[in-house]
Order: sequence, then structure tokens, then C-alpha cells
Amino acid sequence: MPENNPALDGKTQPRRAAVIINPMKSSGAALQGAIYRLCETQGWTEPLWLETTVEDPGAGQARQALDEGVDVVIAAGGDGTVRCVAEVLAGTGTPLGLVPLGTGNLLARNLGINVSDPVAACLDVLNGSEKSLDVVKATLDREDELVFLVMAGLGYDAAIMADTVDVLKDRMGWLAYVEAGIRKLPGKPVRARISVDGGEPVRRRIRSVMVGNCGRLMGGVEIFPEAKTDDGVLDLLILAPRGRLGWLGVIAGIFGRSKGETESVEYFQGKSAEITLEHEQEFQVDGDHVGAGTHLTMTVEPAALKIRMAV
Repeated sequence: MPENNPALDGKTQPRRAAVIINPMKSSGAALQGAIYRLCETQGWTEPLWLETTVEDPGAGQARQALDEGVDVVIAAGGDGTVRCVAEVLAGTGTPLGLVPLGTGNLLARNLGINVSDPVAACLDVLNGSEKSLDVVKATLDREDELVFLVMAGLGYDAAIMADTVDVLKDRMGWLAYVEAGIRKLPGKPVRARISVDGGEPVRRRIRSVMVGNCGRLMGGVEIFPEAKTDDGVLDLLILAPRGRLGWLGVIAGIFGRSKGETESVEYFQGKSAEITLEHEQEFQVDGDHVGAGTHLTMTVEPAALKIRMAV
């Protein structure tokens, strides 16, 4: 084995990766064989191979990987798998690697990671460098704390995630969310009280409040133009369309040259946020619908997660 092999990195033994894979998103044995061969050729030992289940979509497997003392934990799946693994890895110092296999792969796309070739993405993890990312901790109605890396939403966008048809996702990819979005356009606003960094609350009649740790969403839409994964800041977007033409104001506020300067769209930034609603609304984190509630708190944890990737 060459002395300058990056997998050794000063160690007398080859490094070991854990691969936590969503079997519903993978090509099965073919991908497993390719990653095993890749680890061998790059000087890494045989990886710990762990499959997610409906009952445990990644957290238990991530804890097992930590117990095994692996050098990197690779999440092979969609944003949901990544989020579940990252929730365990955050704050541990063990880096996360991404092998995108899902529909959206939003974190990978925002980081410039290869989303079309899983083996190439894995190669970048094995030979990559570490960088730190922010994570956001969210609590809905004072239930268990959740972590997200890309975006959370309360209201309209979460209703889209809850009602997107899985068959259409498999056939159409991210366009399936457009179909659900059109169906969910009719609806009533809800009174909301929104406070950023403990400041004086703003009161609005909203259809949605979205909180981003990344800028780009599905289809390459840049909905949070100032968001960065490592700036220690939350980006909030309030959607408050008024009347029949209100959604035109939303489109102008998000896609127009004067972003954020319409009555229907407002942007805020801060390290924490608290949202209280008059009526219960749907809630999603990183594309996963997780329930409904009336009270949401969020706090950014700067540089809490290490990620291994090509830089």
C-alpha cells in the first residue's frame, strides 16, 4: 500500500467507513459491491454496511456506527436518511459523508456534491476533507427536539410534503411536489406571531413560514438567497398572500428582481425563532412531514456537524 495513501492519514491501520443505506432507494447488491471494491482500492478497510428500516430510518444505525468507532458515517439515501443520521452525529466530531440516492438530495445539491453517480460521490467522501456545517434544532409543541440541515416549514409547504403522491415522486421526481403544490393553493391564512432572537413579535396572517439553513430548493429554486450552511444564522421566509392575486405577489417576492419587497413576502434572519399560530398547521423538516402543531421554536447550532466531501 502506498505510504502517501490519504486513507491512512498518519494511522497504522486503514480507515473504516460505515454506510447507512436506505434499501428502498438503492440498486441493492450492485451498489454494495461497487462501494466495497472502492474502499479496497482506496486503502480503506471493508465498510460497516447498515440498512435502514421503516421502524428505524437511520438513528439507530448511526449510533451503532459510532459504537464501532468508524472514521466516517456515509448516509446513502435521500434527505430524510441524511437528517436522521446527522441528528446522531451532530456534536460528536465523527464526520458525515453523503451518497445521494433520493429525489431531492437538497443538502448534497447545495454543497455541490455529485448527485448523479453514487460511486463517484463515495469516492469523494473517502478522499475528501472535513468542513463544519450548522444544524438547526426545532421543537414543535414542546415535543421531542428535531434536527434539520436544509429547511423546515410550517403551513403550506409542509402540507405539500404531506400530500405528495409517492408514485408520482418515483415517476416525475421533484415535479411531483409541483403537482401537490397546485392542489394545495386554495386555503385559508392563519394568524401567526413570529419572534426572531427574542425580539418584539411581528403579527401576520400567513400561509407558510419557512426556515432555511440552505439557499436552494427543488428544481434549483433559490428561495433563501443569503443562506449559507456555515454562517451561524437562520433565514426565515414568511408567505402571506392577500386575496386572489396574492400568490402573484409571492412569485414576485421570491423570483422577481426586488426580492422580499412585496406585501406577500418577508425575509428575516437570526440565531433563533419562535412561531405561535392561532390554529394548528402541518410541519416538515428536510422534506419529511412530522406532524402538526401551533408552537414552534428553532435555534441554530453553529458548526455542530462535520461533513467529509471534496473541496
